[in-house]
Amino acid sequence: MCINNSDIPHGDAPEEVKQRSDIIWKYYQEWKKANPMQRVYNIKLKDYINVRQISIDETARHASKRYLSTLAVLQLDAILACAKLIKTDKPESRANQQQFKAMLVMQYECQGLGTVKLLVGVRHKTLLKVQYCITTLEVD
Repeated sequence: MCINNSDIPHGDAPEEVKQRSDIIWKYYQEWKKANPMQRVYNIKLKDYINVRQISIDETARHASKRYLSTLAVLQLDAILACAKLIKTDKPESRANQQQFKAMLVMQYECQGLGTVKLLVGVRHKTLLKVQYCITTLEVD
């Protein structure tokens, strides 16, 4: 899916955040059509990172809040393939993280955007790695 950066709103107004969320949703829908297995092999983990509904829900909700995070989502394949593991955390007590036994905090250096944070949940029993959320880290 080809999205022109000039088509992505830069502001913080609610309607601009909504537009960015819609862009992310459309991008994932097109990505899923092009990737029927809905997964990408991560070189560092030596395992697949899977994209599921929670991946889209969480990323659209969080990445749409910032222009750079929305741009980062458009680099999905590179992020999923090349992100490096930084640390492993316990899932938060929120309901949407209860399906995971661990959260992998990963990072990817994206030229022009900076450091991108990728959260990957590791499911109980199956140990399936599922992309949870993608956002850019803010620079101090």
